[in-house]
Amino acid sequence: MAFGLIIIGDEILSGKRRDQHLPKVIELLRERGLRLAWAEIVGDEPERITALLRRTFASRDIVFSCGGIGATPDDHTRQCAAAALGVPLALHPQGRALIEERIRETAGPDADLEAPENLQRFRMAEFPAGASLIPNPYNRIPGFTVARHHFVPGFPVMAWPMIAWVLDTLYADKFHREARLEKSLLVVEAAEAALTPLMEALEARYPAVRVFSLPSVGDAHTRRHIELGVKGDPGQVEAAWTDMCVELEKMGAEVQPLRAVDSRSN
Repeated sequence: MAFGLIIIGDEILSGKRRDQHLPKVIELLRERGLRLAWAEIVGDEPERITALLRRTFASRDIVFSCGGIGATPDDHTRQCAAAALGVPLALHPQGRALIEERIRETAGPDADLEAPENLQRFRMAEFPAGASLIPNPYNRIPGFTVARHHFVPGFPVMAWPMIAWVLDTLYADKFHREARLEKSLLVVEAAEAALTPLMEALEARYPAVRVFSLPSVGDAHTRRHIELGVKGDPGQVEAAWTDMCVELEKMGAEVQPLRAVDSRSN
């Protein structure tokens, strides 16, 4: 079971707004000894959103979806989630009550709940049948959970505490269960093609380890280099690391150390 992230909104794809959810969700997961397996960005197109959700609902993944759960014409996420599941939208009684509280808080105790703008607001409590609520500490207008998918607004001030609540409430039993270690170093003035045979040999020898390389062309202050590393099961990482360092020494490679990252210490 993996964690995934869906970011919804034309404003991200057009560049009007810069996505902030991806790095924050990675951080929220890492703090709990978890990691993000994948992320996708999709615009405000109902067909694409529905197709994406139909695919992710069919998986066993735990998915966070940010954006598009309002009630304006460009908000389609609630409807698309229902369509992808093949269920109707249904007004959630508790969700409606929370929105009513919010209306009376902002417009006064005598607010006309039948006013067109308030009827429109109540639509934000129409979720796929069978959904449960995600509390929103910012303005109490909830998100929703259905089929291991957790839908929150696009506003970071709302979305991030809501995602943290989901993790701490529903998935605390998964925290820090998978011990993972990452170790890397810099190989200076090296070509990736020259390092590839070593990377392939390490992955073949240690199946619980992934080898990675992050090349940099350098700049006025930094020479060209590759961050070369191993990550995965701590026991195999330590053995793979030793082999990697030995082979780099045999190659005469110039290396610089970096800090190891142990998920168990986060």
